Amino acid sequence: MEEGPSANIPLKTGASCIILGDILKREKQMKKFIASAVVAIGLMLPTGAMAGGMLKVESPYTVTVTLDRLAGVMEAKGITIFARIDHAAGAKSIGEEMPPSELMLFGNPKLGTPLMKINPEVAFDLPLKALAWQDGDGKVWLAVTNPAELNQVYSLAGANGVIEKMTGAIKAITGKALER
Repeated sequence: MEEGPSANIPLKTGASCIILGDILKREKQMKKFIASAVVAIGLMLPTGAMAGGMLKVESPYTVTVTLDRLAGVMEAKGITIFARIDHAAGAKSIGEEMPPSELMLFGNPKLGTPLMKINPEVAFDLPLKALAWQDGDGKVWLAVTNPAELNQVYSLAGANGVIEKMTGAIKAITGKALER
């Protein structure tokens, strides 16, 4: 006895087999169409949305120097550096090689606390993050959390002033850190 989705479909010769075959063929075509549509929609999204809500810019410095400069500007502005993670060092510790990549967690409780009071779930994405990495062409990139995305993801009603202040500060600090 057959089991599964086709168990209740009698297997007969003639018209029934042709109809069943046609249904299965159309189902396969529909799955291919849906998969293609998902890929096409993903390609149409703006880079920031596809990259998880980051503000991304090329750096003229090495990965380490990029984050050192960013941290220096942030600390001078009273922003706390909570942690720094060297992904390439982690890879090396297990005998793997990868291009330089470092993540830095940073924030300011004066700005983050009001957001967490509106919606405690925003703490999942706080403190904010900055990632510097070297791509396959040797270019170094700096990506920083886009605070405007936090507002969209966590519905932070009444936080527009804080979000605008955070966004402006990040853009100014990033610009200062990367100037020559």
